[in-house]
Amino acid sequence: MTPVDLHCHSNISDGLLPPDEVVRKAHARGCQLLALTDHDDVRGLPLARKTADELGLQFVNGVEISVSWGKHTLHVVGLGFDDTNPELLAGLASVRAGRAERAERMAKGLEKLGMTGVLEGSQKFADNPEMISRTHFARFLVESGRCKDTKSVFKKYLVRGKPGYVEHEWARLHDAIDWIRGAGGVAVLAHPSRYDLGNETLRVLLIEFQRMGGEAIEVVSGTHSIADVARFGRLAQDFGYLCSSGTDYHATGEGSREPGLNSDLPIACVPVWERWLKAPLVDVLPAKLN
Repeated sequence: MTPVDLHCHSNISDGLLPPDEVVRKAHARGCQLLALTDHDDVRGLPLARKTADELGLQFVNGVEISVSWGKHTLHVVGLGFDDTNPELLAGLASVRAGRAERAERMAKGLEKLGMTGVLEGSQKFADNPEMISRTHFARFLVESGRCKDTKSVFKKYLVRGKPGYVEHEWARLHDAIDWIRGAGGVAVLAHPSRYDLGNETLRVLLIEFQRMGGEAIEVVSGTHSIADVARFGRLAQDFGYLCSSGTDYHATGEGSREPGLNSDLPIACVPVWERWLKAPLVDVLPAKLN
């Protein structure tokens, strides 16, 4: 196992735990290099960094930016940037500004099915009102007994074509990459298997992402199968991308991975994290996952 996690979330966005608890949880599982990558917000980084320093855990600044690319919504992870950069902060604020309006439209769509009080109920799960998201809606609908788990909520109500899905214009891909690079960071295409792109469209995306300054793709992800890891490892090598690895942890019981450890990258992949290591990684046995 690789003791690196460069994609996880706290309650600053749509995770359940505060930033310091995410860091402690990852450290307890053997993590040696961690990035907190909340959606469109970096306000959790100071506390996460402070906690990591106290634990002797190597830490990298991170963020996950919501992006519109044609008809597709993508996520771009930024790593290793200056979290005080004015252009980056302004860009993230502009992305967050549209979330409340989208949430109102989502709630109206669900009201047509007779679901009342969804917006108010979902807001209880959002510690940061600016960051209300589909995940907060999903948690409320599970709590209210409409679905057994958050995955079922997304499938039934919150994905494209379903009553609670709302088209939304996020950041442009070139803007997100420019904000990250302008702040001295590396732009990473997050969990590429989730975008339901055909092979040709995926290759177009990988070409454009690289042309705009993107340097890495997430090969290992909490939502990637073994076949996905092999596929995106090959694509990374074909295109000359660095490779990243992250659990995409949000909450225990939501998704398949706890924070802190990931399966190894395929042989010949070049890890993106090598540029930030201050101390060499120590091998971790699979038993540490338990």
